[in-house]
Amino acid sequence: MRHGSSNERTSKTRKIYFLRLLGRCVVFLIALWLYVFRKEEFNIAEGFSFFRRFSPLHLLWGIWIWDMILQLLPVRAHISIGSQKVFSAMFKPIKEKINYQNLKKYIQDTSAAAFKVMVIWLLLTLVIGVLYAVRLLDTATVLLISIFFYVCDLICVLIWCPFRLIMKNKCCTTCRIFNWDHLMMFSPLIAVGGFYTWTLVIFAFVIWLIWEICVFTYPERFWENSNMALKCSECTDKLCTQYCRRLRK
Repeated sequence: MRHGSSNERTSKTRKIYFLRLLGRCVVFLIALWLYVFRKEEFNIAEGFSFFRRFSPLHLLWGIWIWDMILQLLPVRAHISIGSQKVFSAMFKPIKEKINYQNLKKYIQDTSAAAFKVMVIWLLLTLVIGVLYAVRLLDTATVLLISIFFYVCDLICVLIWCPFRLIMKNKCCTTCRIFNWDHLMMFSPLIAVGGFYTWTLVIFAFVIWLIWEICVFTYPERFWENSNMALKCSECTDKLCTQYCRRLRK
């Protein structure tokens, strides 16, 4: 029986996400090579240097922008429902009557936990900003930090997430802060300024704001006891098998 469930534990979505993680690792290694041997390529992040010359980092900017566009569209093409649950198309209401009192408490509790995560991340961003202001970090280093966070994002999804210790969610599918990823990735870039960095930060903030508005406007989409699509028994992503395999029915 357990041998027959191996395909279930390695879903197509999970395989695709591992390929994406591998791709992000390659991106980081290329960025690290540029940092060591062609550091001037990072200058496009400053001011309006974005328009003055081509750099391989233009391609990364395009990838990041495209990733964020996908978070604004209800596309189900191997994108985790944890990210897509914001859309009505992904909402499968339970057959029973929703307990709105428990739903309200769930949103309050998870929002309080999310606030703790936000404070921790803002402090980290502040530290990076101060180090940049006193010239202990330069533009290239700050951008490299964001690229490193880009890799860590999928490590959190596929391997281990430190924020789960605060959020207490069982998996990414039910995660209250799933679409905070780009804002957290790009927050260090606030200190740099310039077209390259501010376009990423502003776009990421818009995605975060839409997500937060939907959490409080359509809370039933974010709770597994009101949205059947988030239940383990309905899971098709199976991204977090190491956490919730035993919870599936």
